[in-house]
Amino acid sequence: MYDGEPSPGRNDPCWCGSGRKYKKCHYEADNRLQQLYDAGEEVPYRSLLKTAADVEAIKASAEVNKGILDYVGEHIGPGVSTMDINRWVEEYLAAHDAVSADLNFEGYPYSVCTSINDVICHGFPNEDDVLKDGDIINVDMSTIKGGYFSDSSRMYCIGDVSPERRRLVEVCRESVKAGLAAVRPWGHLGDVGAAVNKVATDAGFSVVREYGGHGIGKEFHEDPFVSFVSQAGTGPILAPGLCFTIEPMVNAGAADITTDEDNGWIVRTADGSDSAQWEVQLVVTEDGYELLSW
Repeated sequence: MYDGEPSPGRNDPCWCGSGRKYKKCHYEADNRLQQLYDAGEEVPYRSLLKTAADVEAIKASAEVNKGILDYVGEHIGPGVSTMDINRWVEEYLAAHDAVSADLNFEGYPYSVCTSINDVICHGFPNEDDVLKDGDIINVDMSTIKGGYFSDSSRMYCIGDVSPERRRLVEVCRESVKAGLAAVRPWGHLGDVGAAVNKVATDAGFSVVREYGGHGIGKEFHEDPFVSFVSQAGTGPILAPGLCFTIEPMVNAGAADITTDEDNGWIVRTADGSDSAQWEVQLVVTEDGYELLSW
């Protein structure tokens, strides 16, 4: 096969571990992937495609991830520090037999990312960062449970938020919905990014180029990279079983970014404008997609 891995005989057990005969399971999909590869398309390796058992395990992880973000939504408000949020995360994870995928990932020192106002991503929890009326904050949570990874983030509006900030948050959320609507089995990943980008830029905002979504499930960051400045009809084929995130970072001003020189993590808008991000995790199915974490 195109990915260098062997294929079973038609009557042998399928490589996915389903226990079904290959001809009744992945035979037709594998042939279609091979044909697309031969035609010059970019196709995901079969090792990246999640089985039904994988999806169920990811869902168990995602239940914890979503539960944390629900808890944050119930308790966040003016006077809460971002370090308070980090403590909530650690307590919730411990109570649910799970751990943070963020903590110690490539040296990241906290269990969650908390990004306020002009911080695009990777904001550090800090006792001194106390939320105040009018702030917007992204809480980006990633969980490992049973060896499987889930990832999603939400925006929270603190108190009386200005119409401009609230519009940025809502447009970003609508761009994610547009990306989801563009997920079609055997379509292209570039269709998703193009749909996201159109909603954001039509509203007068810009989309960060350097960061995007990613494959996920058995590892925190898997292929493919999910760009939100992509062209429709380009990029990897959306084969059933492909699991990835849609997480555009939308800036009120220009798309240019700057990274903190001291810690090498915290990313801000170069012009000081506000930024918003929503993140969901999905798996492509035979007839569309299934949302796993949000």
